[in-house]
Amino acid sequence: QVQFVESGGGLVQAGGSLRLSCAASGSISKIYAVAWYRRATGKQRELVARITPGGSTNYADSVKGRFTISRDGAKNTVSLQMNSLKLEDTAVYYCNVDPPATVYWGQGTQVTVSS
Repeated sequence: QVQFVESGGGLVQAGGSLRLSCAASGSISKIYAVAWYRRATGKQRELVARITPGGSTNYADSVKGRFTISRDGAKNTVSLQMNSLKLEDTAVYYCNVDPPATVYWGQGTQVTVSS
């Protein structure tokens, strides 16, 4: 069964950093592209970053130069290093395949940026 479990969120001041981790069951990230998504209160879900089995990456314009997505094949995890955080990065962050599968949405992890 494919499952995604997000962790690493928290409260951080603007300009700070957080590293999110997405643990996937099996070897899903070796077969499908995996992405980090976020949904801010009152806003539509947006794709933040994605990584393919071959390691190519894509980023939303709003996070380019600040966020880095990576994959650890041995641990079946996909991480999102977030630097220079801004107030507008506040959201619940989720991981899923790209395009997302409805049945794989989890609880996400809350990122709150203050100041």
